Amino acid sequence: MDSYLERGVSWDKSDLHTIIAKYEQGLRPKTFCKILPDLGDKSGKNAFIMHSDTAGTKPIIAYLYWKETGDISVWEGIVQDALVMNLDDIGCAGVCNHLAFTCTIARNRFRIPSEVLEVLIASSYKWIDKLASWNIEVAHAGGETADVADIVRTLDIGFTVAARAPLNQIKEIHLHPGQVIIGVASFGQTKFEQEYNSGIGCNGLTNARHDLLNKTYAQNYPESFEGQLPYELVYAGKNNLLDPLPETPLNIGKALLSPTRIYMPVLKLMWENYRDDIGGVIHCTGGGQTKCLRFAQGVHILKDNLFATPPIFRVIQQTVSISWKNMLQTYNMGHRLEIYTHMHAAVEIIALFQEFGYQAQIIGAVQPPKPNKTLTILYNGESYEW
Repeated sequence: MDSYLERGVSWDKSDLHTIIAKYEQGLRPKTFCKILPDLGDKSGKNAFIMHSDTAGTKPIIAYLYWKETGDISVWEGIVQDALVMNLDDIGCAGVCNHLAFTCTIARNRFRIPSEVLEVLIASSYKWIDKLASWNIEVAHAGGETADVADIVRTLDIGFTVAARAPLNQIKEIHLHPGQVIIGVASFGQTKFEQEYNSGIGCNGLTNARHDLLNKTYAQNYPESFEGQLPYELVYAGKNNLLDPLPETPLNIGKALLSPTRIYMPVLKLMWENYRDDIGGVIHCTGGGQTKCLRFAQGVHILKDNLFATPPIFRVIQQTVSISWKNMLQTYNMGHRLEIYTHMHAAVEIIALFQEFGYQAQIIGAVQPPKPNKTLTILYNGESYEW
């Protein structure tokens, strides 16, 4: 049985996609985000793009770390998690400027005091200046903070990002045999980061938290998990938050809290210089390395040169002996951005990302369709198919 499903989470959200498939898919269904008509512009030259996302269950790890250490700064990273998930999704559709965002915070006031709320709100405004320093104009539309102790045990935070853009700026995803796939790493340290990033991002944290941390956290913080979970799956690991993560400068807690890396500043430059060379950009979030399946109609995708497994994912796999196939469809496993292009442009795009400290390499290729399989990943000497 898939431990992710047993913990009440779906890696591919198959039930959700079945529900929404019956509804209108927007002006350009092959884009990474839904594209809406600009209702105030009858010329049809402009479009409206909007995306919403949350930090998932990562705030629970921030809550545990804050309670254990008193380090209130960890909440700033949670704002980055929720905001970047939206910015980079919109960036995959070719829109990287003139954005507006709003924030929704739902908290249990008995456990999340105003001091934490102040950090969250201040951090969201700091992001305007940060993005402006990268030549990305953003406006903050305020938001909603709800005290809903009957619903939320600790805290939930989400952002909605929107933009109006010329329709011809919107980039659909068209995958064709002969394209190569650039993977841009989720781990390491870029010029935009103050410390090493484990690469965990914002997906798979329900599994990561329970697989790595020990039962002490279940006993001390029963508000941090769903009471209906099988108890053997609750904080089933061996580690404390402050245990070191081997081969990194981080402890386990800070590794799990590594803020979701932003790609938009370099995506903006990429679109400005290589728009016509790009077949598509995919943000490997929910579904990890299988995210590409949503866009792989009529082709076969081969990933045969992924990054070596970063320490955080290696420790998770070794701790619970989870299958590598399960890992690949739950976590990004080292790269959270894929760019589909041709070889002549790939070399220059890789160099562009490397200029800003991102590791990037060709991790695979698009091939003609093959019977009964759409995706093949060669990983650690084994072949996995979907």
